[in-house]
Amino acid sequence: MGGSPELSKAGKLCVPAMNVNDSVTKQKFDNLYCCRESILDGLKRTTDMMFGGKQVVVCGYGEVGKGCCAALKAMGSIVYVTEIDPICALQACMDGFRLVKLNEVIRQVDIVITCTGNKNVVTREHLDRMKNSCIVCNMGHSNTEIDVASLRTPELTWERVRSQVDHVIWPDGKRIVLLAEGRLLNLSCSTVPTFVLSITATTQALALIELYNAPEGRYKQDVYLLPKKMDEYVASLHLPTFDAHLTELTDEQAKYLGLNKNGPFKPNYYRCLGLPRNQGHLGSDEFPELELIFASPTTYAYMSSEK
Repeated sequence: MGGSPELSKAGKLCVPAMNVNDSVTKQKFDNLYCCRESILDGLKRTTDMMFGGKQVVVCGYGEVGKGCCAALKAMGSIVYVTEIDPICALQACMDGFRLVKLNEVIRQVDIVITCTGNKNVVTREHLDRMKNSCIVCNMGHSNTEIDVASLRTPELTWERVRSQVDHVIWPDGKRIVLLAEGRLLNLSCSTVPTFVLSITATTQALALIELYNAPEGRYKQDVYLLPKKMDEYVASLHLPTFDAHLTELTDEQAKYLGLNKNGPFKPNYYRCLGLPRNQGHLGSDEFPELELIFASPTTYAYMSSEK
């Protein structure tokens, strides 16, 4: 989706856009469950390391961070978490992880993993203070999280030891192991399960079909979240893979909950673990009387479209 929210706010978006990245089926399966497996796959393929007893700091406890932390904890690693959001931070604490600032553990950890989607999360100062043979990699948005450019200086030596693995060597002999030059580890050094690709591709395809077939006037030149009914449809298409059988509501139960028996079963603003950031408009065809908009960066306001 790129910079669509920013273009929308500036009034420069030429066509309606669907924010697939923040849909539940994308966030949960591509970000959480896929990264829970690909972090181990990527580290094993590049370093052949053992995880038991290793000290790891994971920067960011969003969906990607949660997946990485769960996998590493299950393998016996000692996992620290850094986070700016107090809600995600509290989740990390309740999941049994020690919440720290990066500066507090940077000298002792064996692995540093960035999962924030931000820039300059790991700076040259952090890199200078890392222990010998510390592994540094990125699972976040792009190659902006680790300040790799600061390592391309005359006093540091780069040594390519295998594909996607570089040793960066300091004058005193200390070296760090940089994976994929700070690019996405799961895309550069591991495989992506076809099941997850199927979920993501289905979500994207349905979003395009909805935008193409929608009657004129349904969508303005704005950014929309995937309607909840569509999210649930994507999930239902993949349940037969597990020979799974959904329970159906009775008419009495549906009436009690105020739901349609066939869904959607959650309101359109429901996102399992929080609403997406930087989203200007959250509309819903299933709930035309309800529109959710930003009242401020931290407050949401519910407004009825019926005057």
